[in-house]
Amino acid sequence: MFETGFEECAMPIPFARPRPVNLDPMGRSDSATRLDLTHRPRRNRKSDWTRRLTRENTLTVADLIWPVFVMDGSEARSPVGSMPGVERLSVDQAVREAERAAELGIPALALFPYTDPELRTVDGREALNRDNLVCRALRAIKDAVPEIGLITDVALDPYTSHGHDGLLSPDGRILNDETIAVLIEQSLVQADAGADVIAPSDMMDGRVGAIRRALDAEGHLDAQILAYSAKYASAFYGPFRDAVGSTGCLKGDKRTYQMDPANGTEALREAALDIEEGADMLMVKPGMPYLDIVWRLKDTFGLPTFAYQVSGEYAMIEAAARNGWLDGEKAMMESLMAFKRAGADGVLTYFAPRVAEKLAREA
Repeated sequence: MFETGFEECAMPIPFARPRPVNLDPMGRSDSATRLDLTHRPRRNRKSDWTRRLTRENTLTVADLIWPVFVMDGSEARSPVGSMPGVERLSVDQAVREAERAAELGIPALALFPYTDPELRTVDGREALNRDNLVCRALRAIKDAVPEIGLITDVALDPYTSHGHDGLLSPDGRILNDETIAVLIEQSLVQADAGADVIAPSDMMDGRVGAIRRALDAEGHLDAQILAYSAKYASAFYGPFRDAVGSTGCLKGDKRTYQMDPANGTEALREAALDIEEGADMLMVKPGMPYLDIVWRLKDTFGLPTFAYQVSGEYAMIEAAARNGWLDGEKAMMESLMAFKRAGADGVLTYFAPRVAEKLAREA
């Protein structure tokens, strides 16, 4: 006898020995073959209206955050080869998509830059340029669509020549405290340019508290911090690195600062520290392989918790759909509902505009 964990609340369900089914000429079964069941869960699934009435979770456009890649240029769009349907956008095109997002009801965009390789340096100094790509995009979008939320990534990997999220020591180690000093300045530059939410994804120890203190000291009391509290050293980031141009730059891996995929309780410790340091919201990245972490963080802390359906997750669904191996639209919606069921308050997803359009059609 195995334990299910539901023994105390389980309801006794009578079972009867199956009997041969006798069908009349109309194909109906003899009533004598019916089981004497008190509970028939299928009753609640019998038709669309009752399935909708008894649905435990719903997905709305308010649950969506749209990650957008920006690049230099004018009237320019560049497809990301490993992410079918996703493009890098010049700032003017990003403004147009922000207007579209607002019309669809998408609450926020998350901006990520494709930095000119010539601007990448060992110390990532372009991150501190007040007229860098992200800052220009922030100002332009805020001027055109002030009502949409703008989330900015705080990390150095889009700006470093080595592709790491932090500064390197001469022997190749990631320097924690020295990196945080740069991340503080990066956060202030972004907040000054109009970022609503600062999202440190670097995974340096203590960066949330340091950034919070700096933002407050400079008068950015309302700037929120979305902490990437559980960011794993994952194989699912490959297409994203293509999109921001860091694939060829990266030397080694990021396992000394991103989390081990084998660890779950560690995510609780990381989140607890970030909350203590002033995080307003938590992020789990990647999403689908870490639904258990989404659930544990939300269940433990109750803070707004988001999941990032990362580039590799998106690319898998798109590739399978384009090869006819699955129904892409159904897989898209099912995957997003899984995040909601796991407790996510929202999802960063490259599917955001498509989902928003689908929800609008069905409204």
